[in-house]
Amino acid sequence: MQTIDYTHGICAIDSGYVRDQMDAIHLIVEHDRVAIVDTGTNESVAAVLQVLAQRGLSREHVDFVLLTHVHLDHAGGAGRMMQEFLDARLVVHPRGVRHMIDPTQLMAGTIEVYGQEAAERMYGVILPVAAERIIEATDGSSVLLAGRRLTFYDTPGHARHHVCIQDELSGHLFTGDMFGLSYRELDHAGRQFVFPATTPIQFDPEAFHHSIERLMALQPGAAYLTHYGRVETPAALADDLLRLVDAHAKLGRSVAAMTDRGQRLARLREGVTQLVVAEAAEKGWGLQGEALLELMRMDIELNAAGLLAWIEAKRSPEGLRSAPR
Repeated sequence: MQTIDYTHGICAIDSGYVRDQMDAIHLIVEHDRVAIVDTGTNESVAAVLQVLAQRGLSREHVDFVLLTHVHLDHAGGAGRMMQEFLDARLVVHPRGVRHMIDPTQLMAGTIEVYGQEAAERMYGVILPVAAERIIEATDGSSVLLAGRRLTFYDTPGHARHHVCIQDELSGHLFTGDMFGLSYRELDHAGRQFVFPATTPIQFDPEAFHHSIERLMALQPGAAYLTHYGRVETPAALADDLLRLVDAHAKLGRSVAAMTDRGQRLARLREGVTQLVVAEAAEKGWGLQGEALLELMRMDIELNAAGLLAWIEAKRSPEGLRSAPR
């Protein structure tokens, strides 16, 4: 278990999902009251309990569990956490509420992406949350953590059930997957880098642009990414992120006329790999070559699958059949 302490009572806890430093759960602590941002999986709950205990905090100190969206690397442990934190409320995008109450369709969609064996191994049994314990994170709504306001912004582009959260005290943002991936292994010479996540199945480049522009208008001094931790200069990285979103969209459109689905996916996988390698070389990422491709292997696969789903959805609404709506 790894933790990173930041300013303003914020810390990141490594959720243990897949590998070290891939998936972060963030805590916000204000006068001994706690909000948890994203949950990792069921197996991540023990790490959160351990960190709370180390800081002299109990289950009763947790007021909120805040979900940026309901993809299971962000929300798979929500039901389990709510069983531990009996006084807490779960806050989630309105489109995600029914999937927290009844996670059956959410798990089915995950199985469609990963396959049944892998989905069950990674996520286990997803537990439901009672409706009366859920708060809808409508656009512009907020909750108070010991008087500290946390405001929610509807930010589609990665998923239609995505919110980003602004912390009033620091002015910083918790961005889930909307500000892409920024793995600490890729940092170099004090610089950080971003790469978009086009994970299945609701990638929307136009909405992505709008959401990022809206977030940057808030002038955040930092952003906390689930993958992974704090990015110090989001305004300086936003142009790179949107340029890469456009490159992904161009890649997706380039295979739209192909009739063989397997060949289309293979071409997308190859294209995303080329984007990763070119960006790493151009920007001087901290890993290159095989080490880079090994680190990014899962994300390359998911980005390619997300682009395939996007192209298929443009051809037929059935392409979104398993999406949280």
